[in-house]
Amino acid sequence: MDKSKVVLEEALKLTANERAEVAEQLLASLDEVPDNDVDQAWQEEIQRRLQQVERGEVELIDSDTVMAELRKKHA
Repeated sequence: MDKSKVVLEEALKLTANERAEVAEQLLASLDEVPDNDVDQAWQEEIQRRLQQVERGEVELIDSDTVMAELRKKHA
């Protein structure tokens, strides 16, 4: 049997809290390997958006307004 399937079967025997802890640690372990291409792409995107704001090309909307609109739309 595939090693990951064995681990999964054992993990599913844990309590919900224990599974959550294992899941959290597994997800955190994925973040340990930096992806420089992704990091670079995000830095470029951040700079692009910041420049749009500084040039007045985009309208900023505060989070309260956005949340109110979403609640209204999905009510």
